[in-house]
Amino acid sequence: MKLTISNLSKTYKNGVKALDDVSIEIESGMFGLLGPNGAGKSTLMRTIATLQAPDTGSVYLDDINILEDKQSLRKVLGYLPQEFGVYPKMNAEELLHYFARLKGIVDKNERTEMVNTALEVTNLYDVKNKNVAGYSGGMKQRFGIAQLLLNDPKLIIVDEPTAGLDPSERHRFLNVLREIGTNHIVNFSTHIVDDVKELCTDMAIMNGGRILSHHTPKEAVNALKGTIWTKVIDREELETYEGQFNVISSNFNQDNTLNIRVHDAKQPDETFQSKEPDLADVYFVTLREEKEVVVA
Repeated sequence: MKLTISNLSKTYKNGVKALDDVSIEIESGMFGLLGPNGAGKSTLMRTIATLQAPDTGSVYLDDINILEDKQSLRKVLGYLPQEFGVYPKMNAEELLHYFARLKGIVDKNERTEMVNTALEVTNLYDVKNKNVAGYSGGMKQRFGIAQLLLNDPKLIIVDEPTAGLDPSERHRFLNVLREIGTNHIVNFSTHIVDDVKELCTDMAIMNGGRILSHHTPKEAVNALKGTIWTKVIDREELETYEGQFNVISSNFNQDNTLNIRVHDAKQPDETFQSKEPDLADVYFVTLREEKEVVVA
């Protein structure tokens, strides 16, 4: 199965160009769309989910023309937006049965089997009789995955799902996504680099409504080998170093010094040490190169 996006553009009435000629192909597995807030990720996800129309372009899921045949897409779509509401006085099991009926699953035995499977996959079976409104943030997100699994979707869209989750909730939620990611196309948008690092077999970086790069995480990291350099400096020196070198990130050490990371094809000077690149380096280098192109 393949999702093919071609030349999508969208400009809002306030003049913001949220999508700028976006083209990309996404195949089965976990696909991470990484970018800062305001990059256009949610607009792209909502467009694929048929919740809004682009100004130009096309989207196909295999032979389904998503923009022309919304109902066919919705039959095989599972969608988890950034925020979703629940009925306050219904427990998880009741609410999933309700959603299943809305999705046309009328046979009670079939519906019960689907609901139980969804609860087990998302590790919510033991709390199925608790009102969803009383769930923690992570449990609500896992419930969101449970409801989208009811129609056995071929395409799953998950938009910024770990924002606001504590570390343990985030870990449990990512484990659920891992489990379902092997048999579906899962489009996962986030501004958190570690989410993509831990989950995704394919990724793209987006900003300013454009796809800046599209590689596997391994390919993207390998492309930076031999170009990342580090040095410990006093924090008062940061501005000077930023003026002299291509500083892509800086982190505080326990003694209040800074560890800077510099992107350069050769050693900046003998005081810098070579470091193995990671996905955060890929992200910062890509965004910095885009910024330099825009400025130029």
